[in-house]
Amino acid sequence: MDSNPVTARSLGKTYFVNGDNLERSYKHVLSGFSQWEQLAHAEDWALLAENMGTHLSIDETSIDHEVYVFLTNKDGHGKKKTLVAYVKGLKVADIVEILMKIPESLRLAVVEVTMDHSDVMHAVVSKVFPNARITIDCFHSVQIVGDAPEEIRMQCKREAVKEEKKEKTAFKKRLLGNAKQRKRYAEKHPRNYKGRKRGRKPMRANAKYVPTTLSNGDTPIDLLRKCRNMLLQSGEKWTDKQKERATVLFEKYPKIKEAHSLLCSFRAIFKNKTLTPATAKIELHKWYDKVSKSSLREVKAARDTIKLKEEEVLNYFVEFSTNASAESFNSKVKNFRAQLHGVIDVKFFMYRLCCIWG
Repeated sequence: MDSNPVTARSLGKTYFVNGDNLERSYKHVLSGFSQWEQLAHAEDWALLAENMGTHLSIDETSIDHEVYVFLTNKDGHGKKKTLVAYVKGLKVADIVEILMKIPESLRLAVVEVTMDHSDVMHAVVSKVFPNARITIDCFHSVQIVGDAPEEIRMQCKREAVKEEKKEKTAFKKRLLGNAKQRKRYAEKHPRNYKGRKRGRKPMRANAKYVPTTLSNGDTPIDLLRKCRNMLLQSGEKWTDKQKERATVLFEKYPKIKEAHSLLCSFRAIFKNKTLTPATAKIELHKWYDKVSKSSLREVKAARDTIKLKEEEVLNYFVEFSTNASAESFNSKVKNFRAQLHGVIDVKFFMYRLCCIWG
């Protein structure tokens, strides 16, 4: 339990012992939790400066309804010596105060810190690691641009829902009008024939509304609902069914086609591993020009976000570093928390994190 994210109950089932008793024994006797030197402030922060390295990652995650910032060492590879520090909350001053406790020589030796587009993380790293190169994760950059087609899709979906409601209302009015018209006609022209009624079969008063279908068999709402994940991928990854759906979608909604095209051209920049920061900057500015010619406000807003931290975004092309190590660490913490079915004692949970990944 000191080195693996397992629960006492899972061990109890394996070795046929009472898991609750084992957990209490481990916490109060076997683990050394009560003698932990950082126990007093464990709920708010902990520092393991001996795990410092030259390439770090920083990210936040939620534990017991509170946000914690985790600083991790990439050289730990998600195992021992990975966790460097954690701090409760997202106040820049509080995080900086704790991380400044790391010896200055270790802080100045940091070469690179990867992160997402968070302004809090950027401010913290700039103050604590002044010599470090800040690299913004390329996947988060692509995600920001990918939000533009998603916003346009949602707008189109809302319009499609409104249009369908209008069609339903008009259909009901037409049914009601037809019923009144048939009643007036029957009163003026009493039935005087035998056998089968001649003429076109009248529309039933309780007929159901059938929405308009497109060439691929989907209704506009279904089409916009099914294409959500598809729009986040490039065209070469689509199946034949998705390509057929995309053809219909782009014909009916040209704005979505334009936004998706700009997303693919932006993603292509980061897929090119032959680029340097200088050549990538040229390609990025060409993409800026494409966006400037577009009339889509959502894509322009994403472009402005990228522009604000252009240097940090382009630092990806120095060593092609991502923030995947921090995301992986977050997922491991969440999986461990899920095994425990929630966190009851935050201090003990943090102690176990420090034992397993510290």
